[in-house]
Amino acid sequence: MKRLFTAILLLVVLIISGCATNMPMKTVDQVDLDKFMGDWYVIASIPTMFEKNIANAIERYDRIGPRKIQTTFTYFKQNDPERHQMNPVGYVKDDPSNALWGMQFIWPIKADYRIIYLDDDYQTTIIGREKRDYVWIMARQPAISEPLYDDLVKFIESVGYDTTELKKVPQNWD
Repeated sequence: MKRLFTAILLLVVLIISGCATNMPMKTVDQVDLDKFMGDWYVIASIPTMFEKNIANAIERYDRIGPRKIQTTFTYFKQNDPERHQMNPVGYVKDDPSNALWGMQFIWPIKADYRIIYLDDDYQTTIIGREKRDYVWIMARQPAISEPLYDDLVKFIESVGYDTTELKKVPQNWD
């Protein structure tokens, strides 16, 4: 009987620990959408299945409504000279921060998209997801300094990501 109780208790503990989730992911306090619009070079990411082995990735944002953002994601696949493009639409979901979006690739699904870091000059940003499955470091220029990159990686780790999955995205614009 004691063995059965111990087994049941162990099973309950495993189930409860398997249901544990990360703490809610905090977004930045405020995003000026007009300043955020334009081109962002993808410096590094924990890539989605579509982003593995890509180079020269740029995410462009253009407002098409007060809370609606047209996104143009362009990139090159390794050993493929053709430029690829995706065009999801972002929907700003929170007010007044403008930092929580739903990114729609296919109707009606809107993927979680959170601006979790943004410097004061709108030159570097980090986009994350509550699940901590994907993350993107982006900048207005195709390269950032190694000390800045290291600081951004530390930030990503501090919010609960496994940074061993982070991959730099080559930006070769010669």
